[in-house]
Amino acid sequence: MNPPADAGAAPIESPCTGICRIHPATGWCVGCARTLDEIVRWGATDDADRDSVMAALPARMRAI
Repeated sequence: MNPPADAGAAPIESPCTGICRIHPATGWCVGCARTLDEIVRWGATDDADRDSVMAALPARMRAI
């Protein structure tokens, strides 16, 4: 049996910038544009979820 294609690949790194403040109107962090839920689950979630979050961040940052 072959291992999954991503076996041994490094996990997607957190987009955290160290500027951790939630924007009152959007509910997104002003440093990384993630929601509190996304921030909390980052360490325990899979790469598919992380990819989904990462894809949303550029548009969120522009909206902030």
